[in-house]
Amino acid sequence: MKNYWQDKNIEVAIGNLLRWGVILSSLIVFTGGIIYLANTGGTVPDYKTFHGLLLPYHSFSEVLSGIKDLKGEAIIQLGVIFLIATPVARVAFSIIGFAWEKDILYIFLTLIVLCIIITSLALGVKG
Repeated sequence: MKNYWQDKNIEVAIGNLLRWGVILSSLIVFTGGIIYLANTGGTVPDYKTFHGLLLPYHSFSEVLSGIKDLKGEAIIQLGVIFLIATPVARVAFSIIGFAWEKDILYIFLTLIVLCIIITSLALGVKG
């Protein structure tokens, strides 16, 4: 019965982590959207030619620089970063939960999953 409550506590903590990660990222994206619309909402878009993202926010330092200047696009990008980081944090927190339960096999497997996720994120970054 004791393991059930430990498992239940870990499940509740992971659920709260995911819930608050999504809520926080949603609030950040919403705030960035309001700022973006306040700054550019009155302009008429030109749909004849496609214009990509004018200000590149491809690295975390560029996002932070844009946030300092209160650029809505950068704040939205930060919300997306938080949304991506939420399941990564869940995997990392799972390692702590498995360590708490002293489950060596699942610690090892979860570490492999975390390494794969971090490697794919690092190799997918434009540079």
